[in-house]
Order: sequence, then C-alpha cells, then structure tokens
Amino acid sequence: MNRGEILEQFSKLLDVMNDLREKCPWDKKQTWESIRTLSLEEVHELSDAILENNPTEVKKELGDILLHIVFYSKIASEEGFFDVGDVCMTLIEKLIRRHPHIYGNVSVSGEEEVLQNWEQIKLQEKGNKKNGVLDGVPKGLNSMVKAFRMQEKASQVGFDWNSADLAYEKVEEEWEEFKEAKNQLEQEEEFGDYLFALVNYARLSGINPDTALERCNIKFKQRFENMERQAESNGQGLKDLNLEQLEELWQNAKKNLSK
Repeated sequence: MNRGEILEQFSKLLDVMNDLREKCPWDKKQTWESIRTLSLEEVHELSDAILENNPTEVKKELGDILLHIVFYSKIASEEGFFDVGDVCMTLIEKLIRRHPHIYGNVSVSGEEEVLQNWEQIKLQEKGNKKNGVLDGVPKGLNSMVKAFRMQEKASQVGFDWNSADLAYEKVEEEWEEFKEAKNQLEQEEEFGDYLFALVNYARLSGINPDTALERCNIKFKQRFENMERQAESNGQGLKDLNLEQLEELWQNAKKNLSK
C-alpha cells in the first residue's frame, strides 16, 4: 500500500471502532480495566508468532494490538482525556526529542551512544531527581526480562562489565556460592544471584535470554509431544515407562524433529 492507502485504511479502522462502541453490546461495556488483560494476551500471542517466524500470524497479531490501542484511545476520548491523534502526537514528539542525532545537532559514534542519549534524555524529561535510572522498568515484567532491562539501563550510565568474559567470571563465582549455601533460603538467594549473572553474561554476548529460553521451551514441548505420540502408537502412556525407555523415546524425538 502507498501512504494514501494506509491512511485510508487507518481512517476506516477508526470508523469501525466508532460503530462498535455505539452499536455492539459487548464493545459498549468495555473499560480500560476490562481489556487490560486481553491486551497482555495479545502481546504474548504476537511474541509467539515472532518466535515461530510466521509473517501471516505476526500481521494478524499486530492488528489485534492496534485494535486495542484504538480501543483505549476511543474510551479516553469519550471521557475527554485524549484521542488517538493525541497518542500519535505524543509519540512523534518523544521520538524526535530522543533522537537529537537525527533531528538536532548531536553527533553519535554508534548504537551505544544512541542508547545512552535515550536514557539521559528520558531522565531529563521526568524532571524529578527522585526518579532513578531503573524507575522506567515496569514492575509487571517477568523476572528474566526485568533483569535484562535493568542491566541494560544500568549499562547506559556506565555501570557494566567491560566484557562478556568478565561477566562469565561472575557467573562462575555465583555458582560456587550457590553450591556452598547452607539452607534452602540461602540456596534461593544464591540461585537468584546466579541467574542474574547468567542473564548479564547473555546480554553482553548478544543473546536475549528470554528469547533463548522461550525457544528452548518450544523445542522441549515439541520433543515431549513427539514422545507422547511414540508411546501412544505402541499402546502405552509415558507414565507406564521406566526412565531408560523414556530416554530412548527422547532420543528418537530429537531425531524425528531434526529431519
């Protein structure tokens, strides 16, 4: 689509949203709070589609998220708070403000300085000394993503390892401390330190640990389900097999799914 066609489709979307809000019993009842959890679900579905490298599903899930953005904005406009145009304007202003190397006279040497400028400008925008570097990390993020984002933000003010190798030394140190823990409470604390250090090492190695773990989850699920199908084809259930038999099915599953 060209720019004019895109704008036309967006205008139609706003018209449809107006119709739904006026005429549909379900849409008329919704509030920010009632669709919040649905929005979270849509974001996870987008994540799944991305990891599956499925462009058709990515397009579909992006549409669902766009619907929610328009929905929130429509509700806000009814309350006199703001409308979708205000949302766009606020975003545009922020992007221009946080990219002075594009829209101003700031020079940067690469990606790292862009990120540092972004964080510094973000702190300046808050205009409150009580707001710290890590305040922008949402409390609701899952623990691994939260650790990654906190480490990223700390890095932008210079608090970071100089290399992935140094970060890995910390991983080994934390693992030794975990093994020396005396009780379950200490083990939990030291294991948390170990995971945090491992996330740090992954980040400095150019690996997104959350993506890596989710790909591992997907792979495990596929292999385990293949094991179930193997057992079922022999008239058995996995619970009927011993560990040696289960390991044989696992190795078969790895071979089956690598073809």
